[in-house]
Amino acid sequence: MNNLEPRGLRNNNPLNIRHGKSQWQGRSKEQNDREFVSFLTKGAGYRAGWKILQTYYETFTKAGKPFNLYNIIHRWAPPEDNNDTARYLHYVIKYTGKAGMMPLPEPRSEDGFMALQPILIAMTCVENGIKPEEVPVSAILQGYQLAFKH
Repeated sequence: MNNLEPRGLRNNNPLNIRHGKSQWQGRSKEQNDREFVSFLTKGAGYRAGWKILQTYYETFTKAGKPFNLYNIIHRWAPPEDNNDTARYLHYVIKYTGKAGMMPLPEPRSEDGFMALQPILIAMTCVENGIKPEEVPVSAILQGYQLAFKH
């Protein structure tokens, strides 16, 4: 483990998923970070991210809300948690070229992978203060495969 790496990457949690009720598959036995989950691999960390996005999809569509960047980012990094949600959303839109209100496909689908992979790259950049070329892209695919067994 490289201590110069951002916290999310050191924890194998590139999306900075907080501790909560979920006992994530691939979670490290020792949880040394009080705020964020530590995973065994970055793929396991992205698996949790894919599962969260699938839950968002199901929750939003059941409530009649669109599954889009605007709703995803406002749920992932809400302003009431002292996040600069507008800046976060702006970065993801700029990086991906996707409109904030454009509906996105279900995460578990092949179209979902294609549409959401660049979003996860951008989110990893925001969460860790890194450049896109520093994102462990192969771990995003591994996480998708772990999440949806494709």
